Amino acid sequence: SMAMQAQKMRGAWGRLCLLLSLLLQLPGSQAKCYFQAKAPCEYEGKQFSLGESWLSTNCLLCTCLHPVGVGCCETTQHPIDFPDWCEAHYDSQTCQISVVQKANPSLPCVKSVEHEWGSAGTPEPL
Repeated sequence: SMAMQAQKMRGAWGRLCLLLSLLLQLPGSQAKCYFQAKAPCEYEGKQFSLGESWLSTNCLLCTCLHPVGVGCCETTQHPIDFPDWCEAHYDSQTCQISVVQKANPSLPCVKSVEHEWGSAGTPEPL
């Protein structure tokens, strides 16, 4: 019946909202999340059912929200407060971001005598 169907959909939406709120509460939620309506719950030929997750090659943690689509969140933590003589280096193999010196990317970005760190915890520019 129609009422049954509506109730089932409401249940699915309740789970969906709960799931999205959990996804959005990843530690250091600088993480961006994307929702793909009507996207199939399928990755590299494998089918996923409601609530199952997988890690895609571009480091997105995706969760099947069947039948409404797929929700994906970035798993990489984006460093937001580092000096301008450094840059964030992204390694797509490990899904890690490291902060290195622009002048010499093989060196980590560490505080040194000639470089003073800015004030820590400055808000991210919008």
